[in-house]
Amino acid sequence: MSIRNRDAEVHVTALDEPGWTARSMWAYFEPVHAVTYLHPRARAAYEAVGLRGYWRGYFAGRAAPLGAVEAAPVIAAFFNFAPPMVARALPAVWRLATPQEALRARLTGAVQALAELTYELPESHLVEAADLLERAASAAQTAGRVLGAANAALPAGEYPLARLWQAATTLREHRGDGHVAALVAAGLDPVETLTGRVALDGSSPQYLLGRGWSEEQWHAARTRLTERGWLTGDGAATEHARAGFQAVEDATDRAAAHPWHALGPADTDRLRELLEPIARSGHTLLPEGSPLGLPALPG
Repeated sequence: MSIRNRDAEVHVTALDEPGWTARSMWAYFEPVHAVTYLHPRARAAYEAVGLRGYWRGYFAGRAAPLGAVEAAPVIAAFFNFAPPMVARALPAVWRLATPQEALRARLTGAVQALAELTYELPESHLVEAADLLERAASAAQTAGRVLGAANAALPAGEYPLARLWQAATTLREHRGDGHVAALVAAGLDPVETLTGRVALDGSSPQYLLGRGWSEEQWHAARTRLTERGWLTGDGAATEHARAGFQAVEDATDRAAAHPWHALGPADTDRLRELLEPIARSGHTLLPEGSPLGLPALPG
């Protein structure tokens, strides 16, 4: 959903510029969360409770903190999926697995995935990382952030990897809620946002079509963006579009900054150091051409 800033400096040791550290830290905790979408252990855990097929596990697992919801709140909160695609999954998935079963499955799969990625790290490394990331997540301000708040309200995990994954997930959804708010404030609808990403960073149109939007909807969004001066006639992003999407990213970063101010510069730098090997391992799971964009790590 996010437009990646490829020129962003990601190694930051100061917290004096709003949002800068938030973008840096996103690059380190997002891959921890993303194992739930990328690792075969996560897929197997969903299948074990009856959620066969990637999208059943995705929608059930991600929506489960909200309870046995219908499609409408998920269409709003997830933002970038076409409504018919969400409606095919919800509420039908709750006949296959309850929200509590889906929550247990997503945590089990994530922990098993992280265990494979971190087996060479000492337990003390994982405990310290989980402690610091939980401290950051506990400082997340969740007013107006539905997915962030729902995940923050879940019980803390018993073991270091469970705690680490849940904290990363809370921060990820907290940031995502702020990103959606910034897109809405910029006057961008979901299909326009995805169309903008295709134009800006050369993503495959499958990034958009794979979320249930049709080619007709894609072309209609291109027309709307062209009329507003965001795209040229041949579909290339204009400078106005680059500035507009960068403003969205800047607003997202500022809105996600509070946990890192609360954690403080020294502990934030230490957490970045602890998360780096885990994040790099997470990047190895990303398949060629995947529409799931992970923020780039330094070097």
